[in-house]
Amino acid sequence: MRQGIPFFIAILSLQIWGGVRDIIAMKTIVLTHPAAKDLDSLAQDAREFVMSGLIRYAMSGEGDVKRLSGRDGFRLRLGRYRVIFDEDAATILAIAIGKRETTTASRN
Repeated sequence: MRQGIPFFIAILSLQIWGGVRDIIAMKTIVLTHPAAKDLDSLAQDAREFVMSGLIRYAMSGEGDVKRLSGRDGFRLRLGRYRVIFDEDAATILAIAIGKRETTTASRN
């Protein structure tokens, strides 16, 4: 795997608003090995777009997310890209990442 594509990303954000410090905790994003390979195979701009969408969802819960029918998990729609994932209270486990028209939708 190329350098710069981690198996997991954990971020704790410290932001300052008007001199008041608020710690914004976010969910930990964990990529399975196949999801990390999927992410690594994307072009640099697509990779950054997908990661920023995942981070935005982990921090705020914002995003086009739907529960999958016929199996456990969720899908996050990011333009023409989809992230198939499962989550609990503290973790987002990315299972597959790719374009909608490719293998992402059919992968188990």
